[in-house]
Amino acid sequence: MVTETYHKRPYLRIFLTLTVLTAVEVVLASLIQAPTLRIIALLGLAVTKAALVALYFMHLRYDNRLLAVVGGVPMLLTLFMLILLLMDRMMM
Repeated sequence: MVTETYHKRPYLRIFLTLTVLTAVEVVLASLIQAPTLRIIALLGLAVTKAALVALYFMHLRYDNRLLAVVGGVPMLLTLFMLILLLMDRMMM
C-alpha cells in the first residue's frame, strides 16, 4: 500500500510575510523620492508577493515542476520587458 506524505503548508507564516512586505511597500513608497528607484523597489516587492501567493496559496510549490516552468517563463519575460521599459525611461 502506497502512502502519500503531505507537506505542512505554512499559511499563517506566509500571511504574516505578505503583511510585512505590504507594510514595507507603504513605507518605501513614502520614503524613496527618486521615481525610477521607487518603481524598481515596489515592482521587486510586488513580484516577490505574487510568487509567494502563487507558490503557497495556489499550491504550485507542491505540484509538478512543469507548472513552475509554464508560469515562470512568462513572468521572466514580463520582468525582462519591464527592465527594458525602465531603461528607456531613464534615457529620456
